[in-house]
Amino acid sequence: MEILKERYFKKLRIAFKEKHGIKNIFAIPQPIKITVNMGLGEALKDSNIVDILAVDLTSITGQKAVKTKAKKSVADFELRKGDVIGLKVTLRHDRMWHFLDKLINVVLPRIKDFRGVSPTAFDKAGNYTLGITEHIVFPEIDPTKVTKTKGLSVGIGFNTKSPELNKEMLSVLGFIFKE
Repeated sequence: MEILKERYFKKLRIAFKEKHGIKNIFAIPQPIKITVNMGLGEALKDSNIVDILAVDLTSITGQKAVKTKAKKSVADFELRKGDVIGLKVTLRHDRMWHFLDKLINVVLPRIKDFRGVSPTAFDKAGNYTLGITEHIVFPEIDPTKVTKTKGLSVGIGFNTKSPELNKEMLSVLGFIFKE
């Protein structure tokens, strides 16, 4: 089976260029980075959760998760400056293509009652953000050992600023959008 990166560079990019009449090959939409974020609201109460979820996110992405810290203190949330409030991973190049292939072919079909992803989750810069409610849909996570399920956000950054072209490229790559 041909992996997604090879299929994109050998077939999909050329067909997309001919279909839209794009002259410059650098104007074809291409994913350049994927950021995976996980917010940890209850981590302020239990610091062991941060380490457990950092190991989970590292195994999901294949790259070490970075702890994000609060920039300001907020008294209403009992939050102090410097407290760990989340985890993030930025994937590029081969790891990005591997994660995208796994997301399209393994993870999204495993989501309960999956009917497609939102077609309106593009920002003005043409980047796409996908929310996953439970991190246990990834095959690296053993659901019997998980004590706390968390959601995560997957942001796909593109080299072009056109949400319409980027959406079409995602559908060519294998994303299924809701009608």
